[in-house]
Amino acid sequence: MRIAVTGSTGLIGSALVRSLRADAHEVVRFVRRPPAAGDEVRWDPARGYVDPAGLAGCAAVVHLAGAGVGDHRWTAAYKKEIRDSRVLGTAALARALAALDEPPAVLVSGSAVGYYGDTGDRVVDEDAPAGRGFLPSVCVEWEAAARPAREAGIRTAFARTGLVVARDGGAWGRLFPVFRAGIGGRLGDGRQYWPFISLHDEIAALRHIIDTPGLEGPVNLTAPEPLTNRQITAAMGRVLHRPALLPVPAAALRIVLGELSEDVLGSQRARPARLLESGFVFRHPGIEDAIRAAL
Repeated sequence: MRIAVTGSTGLIGSALVRSLRADAHEVVRFVRRPPAAGDEVRWDPARGYVDPAGLAGCAAVVHLAGAGVGDHRWTAAYKKEIRDSRVLGTAALARALAALDEPPAVLVSGSAVGYYGDTGDRVVDEDAPAGRGFLPSVCVEWEAAARPAREAGIRTAFARTGLVVARDGGAWGRLFPVFRAGIGGRLGDGRQYWPFISLHDEIAALRHIIDTPGLEGPVNLTAPEPLTNRQITAAMGRVLHRPALLPVPAAALRIVLGELSEDVLGSQRARPARLLESGFVFRHPGIEDAIRAAL
């Protein structure tokens, strides 16, 4: 198939491109700078511009672009960048797809389990309502921005991704060096649930959505059973053969991270009900397997 991908230089996007190309799919990568290779196509999400030539003939589009949530302290300006990079980009892409004479069969648009907000000990699946706070509000707008594609009859799925266990990026890319140094430990009281997923399973799940005609709407991309931060940090210590005894007090996180700390300390006990119902099989359902795979 010919498949278009935005966010192709990020942790998930770059791994997805490698996986698709390994199976001989043609990948078109949307970039914000002038194209420098034959597989690149220009778009400008902030200005609502998408080169329609890059979408022509595509059977699927995977939209993963967006400013990193944990890359900076949440100033008012950066919160606007987080929101705009997702909402404006999705709206521009959805309008461009809806305008095509022959649109793709499926749009897989990125989202996050942050949609649910802090759920505490309560288990949530894709039928749960949106939570309260900055990230839930962004996720609601983010998903709503894809409406033109849905109204044009394009099967649209929202990949509500959890914390991806990977060595070189995302939250785990920052955790590994800390734990290797023997100074890792739980965050706050450690009771908050972290919905994790291995990078391998994340990519396999995205491809499963592309290949499963009945799968649309929100789809949680998380391991079958979320674990608490305390359980996960203990597993990190076991796999890396390092102590995991130094907790980071909640007050210290609030000083260092500001408003972002509320999401680090928040709990999302999210389960991938729709993935499991559609027959998806996880290769790394447990946290220790996911950590070893990342290493």
